[in-house]
Amino acid sequence: MCSQQCDCVEEELDLTLVKEILEGYEKKQKNLIPILQETQAEYGYLPQEVLKEVADYLGISFSQVYGVATFYSQFYLEPRGEYIIRVCMGTACHVRGAAKILDELEGELGIEDGGTTDDLLFTIESVACIGACGLAPVIMVNDDTHGRLTPEDVPEILAQYGE
Repeated sequence: MCSQQCDCVEEELDLTLVKEILEGYEKKQKNLIPILQETQAEYGYLPQEVLKEVADYLGISFSQVYGVATFYSQFYLEPRGEYIIRVCMGTACHVRGAAKILDELEGELGIEDGGTTDDLLFTIESVACIGACGLAPVIMVNDDTHGRLTPEDVPEILAQYGE
């Protein structure tokens, strides 16, 4: 948040995309989740201004829309990185050092689990299981799987994605 003394101007969010999405739906509350899904696919997250547009269009309260957006883990209210790094914390990965991989990622990127780098390049999130136990410990960067990792592998992996 800016203080009153700063000279910065916040970028105004382009609501054209959400308005175009809304035109494809009847003004019925049953369309809320598909609208939020499609809107998030366009913006990468659900900005507050977008949630207000959706609420107004559907004729429901902002708090109802916000409640749905915060209830489901598929929705994000903050911008996320271009590259989502999912660190498997399942049993096999845990036993084989997933916590050390997570620590190394956090250190290299300067963010904690659940955080996003300031340049919006990376987001780290720990997950219960990726389903690649034979490769433990394993991470996924978007759709790319990296397995049998050591903390020393982390900088090289990040370099592949622009770090």
